[in-house]
Amino acid sequence: MTGSLVLASASPFRRMLLENAGIAFKAKAADIDERAIESEVELQGSSPEEVALILAEAKARNVGQAFPGDIIIGSDQTMSLGARVYHKPRDMNEARDHLLSLSGQVHQLNSGIVLTRGRDILWRHVSSARMSVRPLHRAFIDTHLARVGTKALSSVGAYQLEGEGIQLFDNIEGDYFTILGLPMLPLLAKLRELRVIDA
Repeated sequence: MTGSLVLASASPFRRMLLENAGIAFKAKAADIDERAIESEVELQGSSPEEVALILAEAKARNVGQAFPGDIIIGSDQTMSLGARVYHKPRDMNEARDHLLSLSGQVHQLNSGIVLTRGRDILWRHVSSARMSVRPLHRAFIDTHLARVGTKALSSVGAYQLEGEGIQLFDNIEGDYFTILGLPMLPLLAKLRELRVIDA
């Protein structure tokens, strides 16, 4: 299969994962209203896993308009605790509320990938990880947020596992790439199958 790869994402972590794997690609951020899409599909009763795939497809289709002959990698991540679906915190108070609600609980990260080319969906996949947050004292949360600063606002759970966020957890079930938002092993397997990268 010919055509270049395009990552429909502004995420530096997703870019880094593809770069570290030696994959040649272009990157372009999608111009979509994620919150509006999330609100609509959540009202329809979509699961957090389905929401991740719907958002990934929306990103891929949006960016694909500028690259009609290329294979577009759309990806998105949702986070849920029971019936509650989390969104990126708007401010530090909301980040604090996120961490307080996660304290002593097991939440789920769902990373969806959709590959498109033109109007065709080539592949859809979602991987999940279960994240056990240790019991957290309010004083620790305040100190932690003061140290990490506004970085806490850049992720849905108000933490970065690759940084000081690792201190929040006592157990993790799932692979590192899913947690960072791009399940690399199934993606690479599919790209080999499509003969986009060497097998």
